[in-house]
Amino acid sequence: MLEDEGAPEHTVLHCFSGDAEFAKACVDRGYVLSFAGTLTFANAGYLREAAALAPPGQLLVETDAPFLTPVPFRGRPNSSRLVPHTVRALAEVTATELPELCAALTGNAERVFGPWL
Repeated sequence: MLEDEGAPEHTVLHCFSGDAEFAKACVDRGYVLSFAGTLTFANAGYLREAAALAPPGQLLVETDAPFLTPVPFRGRPNSSRLVPHTVRALAEVTATELPELCAALTGNAERVFGPWL
């Protein structure tokens, strides 16, 4: 649909759940991939492979609260206080230093959604 209609300037794929092939196609088009706690699930190797393909400048994280709670709190209601678990997992799979990734995530959010202040 995005190819047929044209993608907006800032295209974010909320709660990205695609595989590596789809992630590569999205990254090539300049889309931003947003990952939730599912990235930490043991059965989500395909999702970690997909995340590994995205450069830090095309990543976001989200809670998708109250669902998709990251490990080790899976099965309980999600909240924004648990986002660091997803961020740490994303840093690991993208081989990005945590401070660098945090700076990129903040910059991406401000670029896509506007400044916080």
